[in-house]
Amino acid sequence: QVQLVASGGGLVQAGGSPRPPCAASGLSVSINYMAWYRQAPGKQRELVARITTGVGTYYADSVKDRFTISRDNARNTVSLRMDSLKPEDTAVYYCYTRYSQSWGQGTQVTVSS
Repeated sequence: QVQLVASGGGLVQAGGSPRPPCAASGLSVSINYMAWYRQAPGKQRELVARITTGVGTYYADSVKDRFTISRDNARNTVSLRMDSLKPEDTAVYYCYTRYSQSWGQGTQVTVSS
């Protein structure tokens, strides 16, 4: 059974750099499509970043050059480093894998100006 557990959110000041990890079990992050999505209040869930073996990484235009997705194969985690945070980055951030189309429970990131 695949489980994704995201953590590391919270209240962050604008310009901060949190790095929430997503711990995976039941699959190997090193060989699977892994992604982070986010959903802001009143908006649809949107793709933020993804990492795919043999393909590389992808970032939404709104976070390009500020966010970095990475894998720690030894810990079987996928992290999203967020630099230069803006209030409009406030959202619930979800981890996702295409392997089983599973979602993590989400972690709230609130950016204060």
